[in-house]
Amino acid sequence: MKPIAITTGEPAGVGPELCARLADRLWPAPLVLIGDRKLLRERGVSSLPEFDPADPAPLSIRHVPLRAPSIPGRLEPANAPYVLEVLDTAIDGVLGGLFSAIVTAPIQKSLIADAGHPFTGHTEYLAERSGTPLVVMMLVGAGLRVALVTTHLPLAEVPAAVTPQRLEAVLRILDRDLRRRFGIPQPRILVAGLNPHAGESGHIGREELEVITPVLERLRAEGMTLIGPLPADTLFTPRVIAGSDAQLTMYHDQGLPVLKYASFGNGVNVTLGLPFIRTSVDHGTALDLAGTGRADPGSLFEAVTLACLLASVEERLAAQGESGT
Repeated sequence: MKPIAITTGEPAGVGPELCARLADRLWPAPLVLIGDRKLLRERGVSSLPEFDPADPAPLSIRHVPLRAPSIPGRLEPANAPYVLEVLDTAIDGVLGGLFSAIVTAPIQKSLIADAGHPFTGHTEYLAERSGTPLVVMMLVGAGLRVALVTTHLPLAEVPAAVTPQRLEAVLRILDRDLRRRFGIPQPRILVAGLNPHAGESGHIGREELEVITPVLERLRAEGMTLIGPLPADTLFTPRVIAGSDAQLTMYHDQGLPVLKYASFGNGVNVTLGLPFIRTSVDHGTALDLAGTGRADPGSLFEAVTLACLLASVEERLAAQGESGT
């Protein structure tokens, strides 16, 4: 398997020291830490070989130099270009076939934007750099795969954003990536309604009748296995969720509180729709913990484990396709 690229994130945050903990165990694929060598040494990595594409070590480094010294917990605007260069190095590598996946440690979005670089987040940056018109956020953990139709929108703007076109596009991406990346031949997807009680036959909102149900019926006719629209307050109950492969919710706080309650500290953020595999931790830079040694690497370990699994599945399915099996 090709190496997995690990971006080490905001240098003043917990990302570098969490990445240092990757040396604590063996991984199914070679890992390449992308970041400043001296910074990683200061945060706990004693010695790493430089990444050799011809003979990758189990854990190596692709050195990207800091622009200014970094102190744990103290943001330094001069390092904003460094954070972007780390990301660009990983993106160029995965698009060029050097890496099989990217795992991202957390960054401080406000620092990059305040330094004068237009930036709204990892996901949007990855989509723009790869020319991807639409990506889908999915959180994985505790046996759940929760995807979102809309992400970081004010609640008042959500109904207008849940259009037939967007819902259909999101469902197609979700179904496709569950097949080609997770290796699920016929994904069973539960779809939440937008309104309480899924609109209760139009008495508490008509989006289910006028938008969601017509899209589901059209895609079912094409062969997708879609159940819904379901009331969000019962979608995650054991009886309903049993046997499902993913759960699609209409907005951020409809699905993610359930997943984070069930798996906080061990959840993984997966970006669907990209031309490459990308996973990420489910937490932020935790500046207050940086440098203390108390940051929990659980989410990063899960993100790397999932990236290795997805890369393995994609490689296997590609080989089957080439062999005609």
